Amino acid sequence: MKKFFTCLTFLAISGIFFMFSLNAQDSSTVDIPTSRVVEDGGTGPYSALMISEETLQTHTVFRPKDLSAFGNKNKLPIIAWGNGACANSPWEHVNFLSEVASFGFLVIAIGPMPQEGEQPQWGTKSTQLTDAIDWAIAQNSDKSSPYYNKIDIEKIAVSGMSCGGLQTLEIAPDPRVTTAVICNSGILPDPGAGMGGMPGLAKEHLLKLHTPTLYLLGGESDIAYNNGMDDFKRINHVPVFVANMDVGHGGTYRQPHGGEFAIVATAWYKWQLKGDEEAGKMFTGDPCGLSDSTVWTVEKKNLP
Repeated sequence: MKKFFTCLTFLAISGIFFMFSLNAQDSSTVDIPTSRVVEDGGTGPYSALMISEETLQTHTVFRPKDLSAFGNKNKLPIIAWGNGACANSPWEHVNFLSEVASFGFLVIAIGPMPQEGEQPQWGTKSTQLTDAIDWAIAQNSDKSSPYYNKIDIEKIAVSGMSCGGLQTLEIAPDPRVTTAVICNSGILPDPGAGMGGMPGLAKEHLLKLHTPTLYLLGGESDIAYNNGMDDFKRINHVPVFVANMDVGHGGTYRQPHGGEFAIVATAWYKWQLKGDEEAGKMFTGDPCGLSDSTVWTVEKKNLP
């Protein structure tokens, strides 16, 4: 009987070892995709692709799938994106970012390309937005790159949500930046009061902004509402627009095609980075176009 149980134990252990080895072998041979289409590729004129670029595996790129439409007369402006919670993955924002890219933008988000159902790791730095900008500029001049001479290196946005919004504000003074978009974010009254990893910016930092700036907030239920509105009140030296939609801190990023936040952000990018005056009507005029919305409330300064 003792030998029988010993034999069963051996077989059980051997079976576990075999299954472990099989799983390990399977995982090592799984072909992890380096690109995929999010939703249907977006509603814009250029169906978008999410891709892990071999030369920038620390980030995720969203861009038109077919680059043949871009060149001397039609170039891709750059949008660098920082994620909420300082996450090292844009997993919560892929619908939003893909939608923006489908209108002819090169969007570069902090963090490796997320796989289906993958949860992010934490801990990113504002300088990763700079890394994204540096990479895009280098790609534009690299004759071996598919992006060669297809990127508008003079039209650059920094953007981000929550912690990524603070990262955006930290990098926005970069002289290469031409607009900033801060989503569900704003500088805290106490620079050290945020979660670990958040940039410890003081309100005086706002004086370093030098470009038109858009704030998208989730209304009074957004934990960043007071901080973002206080930023808006303090910014008097550059054009600034704030739009509030009563959806809380999570925004609409995970809704199909990024929801309302994507509609407004895309119009701003088209205006600021592509010179699209029709898109700009959402933010200009008295009252501005967005003021007709039933879901947004808006304020602006230093804008026509």
